[in-house]
Amino acid sequence: MKKSVFVLGLVVLFLTSCGEKKKEEVKEVTAPEIEVVEKTTEIEIVGDLELGKKLFAAKTCTTCHQPDAKVIGPSIKTINKIYDEKNGHIVTFLKGESSAIVDTDPGQVAIMKANLDGFVKDLSAKELASIAAYMKSVK
Repeated sequence: MKKSVFVLGLVVLFLTSCGEKKKEEVKEVTAPEIEVVEKTTEIEIVGDLELGKKLFAAKTCTTCHQPDAKVIGPSIKTINKIYDEKNGHIVTFLKGESSAIVDTDPGQVAIMKANLDGFVKDLSAKELASIAAYMKSVK
């Protein structure tokens, strides 16, 4: 009888401790999902215009994109015009979550993707929103 009670106690202890671990795992899994949703669709992060201007230059975006003229890529004004017409989101594109809608030539898209992967993949949501704010300010 004592053995049965002892084994039953161990089983209860084991099941109780597993339940606590399971709760911790759920917390770890759900928190990043909420963070991703907040950064992509449900909450608009307001950018800092001056920071965006500095990042646009520092990340060498100016090499391909000038305010008024097509250099390697389309001008900022052209980008703004098409994004407005098509109700696009620049930040979503910069994050790699949407396709190119301005210059869709496969060669240009490949160059753009390589640059985005190299220069902007590690930027925060605030920094990406700041780049978009700067671009939108170019009239």
